[in-house]
Amino acid sequence: MYPILEKEALAENIWLMKILAPRVARAAQPGQFVIARADEHGERIPLTISDYDAAQGSVTIVIQTIGASTRKICALDAGDALADFVGPLGHPSAFVAARPEELRGKRFIFIAGGVGTAPVYPQVKWLHEHGIEADVIIGAKTRDMLIYTEPMRAVAGNLYITTDDGSEGFHGLVTQRLEQLIAEGKHYDECVAIGPMVMMKFVALTTRKYALKTTVSLNTLMVDGTGMCGACRVTVGGKTRFTCVEGPEFDGHEVDFDEAMRRQGMYRTQEQRAAAIEAEREAGHVCRIGLDK
Repeated sequence: MYPILEKEALAENIWLMKILAPRVARAAQPGQFVIARADEHGERIPLTISDYDAAQGSVTIVIQTIGASTRKICALDAGDALADFVGPLGHPSAFVAARPEELRGKRFIFIAGGVGTAPVYPQVKWLHEHGIEADVIIGAKTRDMLIYTEPMRAVAGNLYITTDDGSEGFHGLVTQRLEQLIAEGKHYDECVAIGPMVMMKFVALTTRKYALKTTVSLNTLMVDGTGMCGACRVTVGGKTRFTCVEGPEFDGHEVDFDEAMRRQGMYRTQEQRAAAIEAEREAGHVCRIGLDK
C-alpha cells in the first residue's frame, strides 16, 4: 500500500496528491510517469510525475477526474492509500543526459496547457537546479483553471500566463504568445510542449515555421503503461512507436497528431459508459447500462 501524505484541490476536478513511495522517489527523473491503482479491483492509470523528493520519499501526481477510475482515485483522502504505485516508467527528458555546459548554452521555452503544466514543472525545476533558466508559457481556458503558477514562477526564468478568455495574463492562445515573444526579439533553441493533443499539434506547427526544435509528451495516449495493449501506438517520422515504452516524449515535428487524436477518441464512449456504471453503483442501484446490447 502507498499512503497519501497530502491532497490538495488545484482547480475544479483537478487534484494534487503526494504519495509515499521511497523507491520511486529515489529513481524518478523529469519526463517519467507512474502507474497508480486505487484498489485491487481498480484500473491501472498512467500519470506523469509532477514532483519528487528523494529525502522525504514522496512522489507528487496531479489527477483530473475524467472517468470512473480517476474519480475513484480522487475520492481518496490524505491518510488513505493506493493499492499500487509503480514506477518510474518511460524515458526521462532528453536534456537530463546532456552535459551541463551544453545545456547552459541553450535557451529553452516550455509551453504548458491545462493539466500539462504539472509535468512541465519538474523539468523546469531540474534545469533551474542545474543553473539553466527556462522561460515558461502556461495556458488555460480561464484563470480558475490555472495550476502551478506560483511554484513555476519560483523556478522559471520568465513566466508568461495566457487565458483563452483574457481573465488573467495574455488574452489568447499559447501559440500567439510564443509568436509575440519571438517578434519582440526572444530567441529560443528548444521548445517543450505538454498539454492537450490539439494544443501540442498547433505548437508544433508554429515552431516549425521558426525551425525551433520541439519536444512533446504524448502521455495522454497511454492506457496500460507497458505498451502491451497497443492503445498508445503513434506514428512518429513515418514509423509506429509505442508511447509507454519508447516515450512519452517525441519530436513534435514528426508526430502524426491527427492520427493520435483519432486514437484518443476511440476510448471516449467506453470511458463515459464506465463512469455511468460507477455512478449507479455509488447510488446503490443495479446498473444495466450496456447489458441489453
